[in-house]
Amino acid sequence: MSDNFSIYLERMLAGLPFTLWATIGGIALTVLLSFAAGLAMLSPHRSVRAVARVYVEGFRGTSEVVQLFFFAVAVPIFFGITLGGTARGLLLIGIVVLGLNHGAYGAEIVRGAIGAVPKGQSEAAVALNLSPLQRFWRVVLPQAVIEMIKPFNNLFIQLLKGTALLSFIAVPEIFKKADELRAVPAFSRELGIIYGIELVLYLLLALAITLVMRPLEVLAARRAGRAPRSRSRVLTRMGL
Repeated sequence: MSDNFSIYLERMLAGLPFTLWATIGGIALTVLLSFAAGLAMLSPHRSVRAVARVYVEGFRGTSEVVQLFFFAVAVPIFFGITLGGTARGLLLIGIVVLGLNHGAYGAEIVRGAIGAVPKGQSEAAVALNLSPLQRFWRVVLPQAVIEMIKPFNNLFIQLLKGTALLSFIAVPEIFKKADELRAVPAFSRELGIIYGIELVLYLLLALAITLVMRPLEVLAARRAGRAPRSRSRVLTRMGL
């Protein structure tokens, strides 16, 4: 084990709070924008659908790195904002870009999951004399959420990995700290250890996201009236 291991770990752990805040803030904004844009694309109003489609295609069709520099450099020039002058300001810009970018992908998850709910479910709700809003909140959405959780789990992990891009605008997150170590001549010979520590940190964070999402999937299934499949039942169906 390298004598400098503790130094490397300490330096990268100093960037962990920025990575965590970027991930948590980005996820929160992603969920909000995903549902807003996803529902807007299902709106009966053409203008609402058009605005949502422009947002989704605009952020899916452009580079996330370019989006970062646009919001960090161009927007402050256009509007005279000095938000990006501090690490916290740059972090806020990063959260906004991560949320906008991944929210565009999340919107398609929401739209697809809601559209996948059988129409017979809504027709049965009509027979029960439920209002359109009641049909959506009590019948359609609970079933759609079950189908959203796994794709959102993947999307959140992608967002976590995307936090490394914030180093391009000088946010001192994990990757930026590792890159700073690489620039020190005394440490440059141990890049395998430096980036190995970084890989382990990202892996642990990704596993944490999955561990949080799994109980949510079980809870959503129960609230929708679906009993979650036990492992024994799954193995039996597979003939094992």
